Amino acid sequence: MAVIAALPETEEGRRRLALTGPVDNEPLGEIVVATADDVRAAVDRARAAQPAWAARPVRERARIVARALDVLVRRRAEVIDTLHAETGKPPVEALTMEIVPSCDFLNYWTALAPRALRAERRALHGYLRPSKKLVVAYRPLGVVGVITPWNGPFVLALNPLVQALLAGNAVVLKPSEVAPRSGEWAVRILREAGVPADVVAVVHGDGQTGAALVDAGVDKISFTGSVATGRVIGAACGAALIPCTLELGGKDAMIVCADADLEEAAAGAVYLSMFNCGQVCLSVERVYVVDSVADAFEARVAEIAAAVRHRSVAGPGAEVDMGPFTSERQRAIVRRHLDDARARGATVLVGGGENGGGGLHFTPTVLTGVTHDMAVMTEETFGPIVAIERVRDEDEAIRLANDSPYGLSGSVFTADPARMREIAARLVTGSVVHNDAAVVYGVPEAPFGGRRSSGLGRVNGGREGLRGFTHAQPLLLARRLGRGQTIRYPYTDAQEKQLDRLVRVGFGRRILRRLLA
Repeated sequence: MAVIAALPETEEGRRRLALTGPVDNEPLGEIVVATADDVRAAVDRARAAQPAWAARPVRERARIVARALDVLVRRRAEVIDTLHAETGKPPVEALTMEIVPSCDFLNYWTALAPRALRAERRALHGYLRPSKKLVVAYRPLGVVGVITPWNGPFVLALNPLVQALLAGNAVVLKPSEVAPRSGEWAVRILREAGVPADVVAVVHGDGQTGAALVDAGVDKISFTGSVATGRVIGAACGAALIPCTLELGGKDAMIVCADADLEEAAAGAVYLSMFNCGQVCLSVERVYVVDSVADAFEARVAEIAAAVRHRSVAGPGAEVDMGPFTSERQRAIVRRHLDDARARGATVLVGGGENGGGGLHFTPTVLTGVTHDMAVMTEETFGPIVAIERVRDEDEAIRLANDSPYGLSGSVFTADPARMREIAARLVTGSVVHNDAAVVYGVPEAPFGGRRSSGLGRVNGGREGLRGFTHAQPLLLARRLGRGQTIRYPYTDAQEKQLDRLVRVGFGRRILRRLLA
């Protein structure tokens, strides 16, 4: 939203927020902020409804959730319209970032769930094998609270909702107050598919509402958002001894090696820094290019960036490649970073932040001559700036890439996959992408999460992603009824000799250790 303004309270004393769109400052209605009592009531209803949902076989839950894909395909135009109104995303960007991945997630998770969530037998090792059998069952946690951001309001809500529901949980979603209807679409689609209303619910509001959800007695929190808020949520979950996943900010570095395809690298640097107006936790925020190819790289980046269509130049009604900022607060941060870079000697090759009239539009910008004493290279910018720093070699690029409090993802552009792997092994980051960036979240098989200040825990990751919304309950079964345990009172000399022989012979002789492993 361009502006969120407080309105007079309702007759029941609930706060109201007026919403204004970022494209042309058009009014978009209002939301009524859920109170702490409202949130707790939603969680209580979810807890009452959850056992019946969990009692359904996984295949039945998967069939119901899978119907959401048909609903989404049928209603995609409405979702896209809402996304455009609330975030300014052009239709292609809404499809690329929100709709296509959401379709893929629904298709993937519902197909995987029956296999990933069934109880599995695991082989035991060594001396345990003759007397015990191990089965691991995956039990729902109960009620999961999901708190989502404004930059990917639909897909970042739908993905965790689907995983949590398939695992047998009930879910309460608190979408960003900046894009509330876009997030709410995820709940609407799942309900239309047949998920019971109290099993998947939405509460609207700001940070106070999110805090109320964390404190409402849920069994897990899935949060995507800022580092500052993530720290608060992590502390609250730690105090309550409940699990959480925290997907936080990033300052992702792109390394351009001397052997890189410069055309592909330049096109990638522009797009991967600017799509969604740069408002993506995985977007490229720093580019380190080896000096021997830097002149050609910078020149091509400038050409590509200058051709990006945006409202600041094109004017109302024209087709654009890049939409506006979603909030004025974010645009102010980017202006500050740009002003700081200029003051410290950076060169503006393209753009510079000029605003062409109404809305929250911004000019795609290319900076060269940046250094690590500039905010644009050390703080999360979240805006459409390609910030390029020249380096002597790949070693210097790695050192600078690691010189950050963040560690979400990174990318390496090189013609040599082996070189990419070598560089990736030295990067302190949650993931590394070869000749691309930002796509790793859209790969559900890949465990996704950050290091350092970029988060805690992992989401996605195939089976592990679904199982992250469960309690893995080991069932240790006796192989022979009545003889499940080998030690009983009273202790005897024979028991002592038997155990001592196991240590002396079984573990004391290296050749036998392998048989017990």
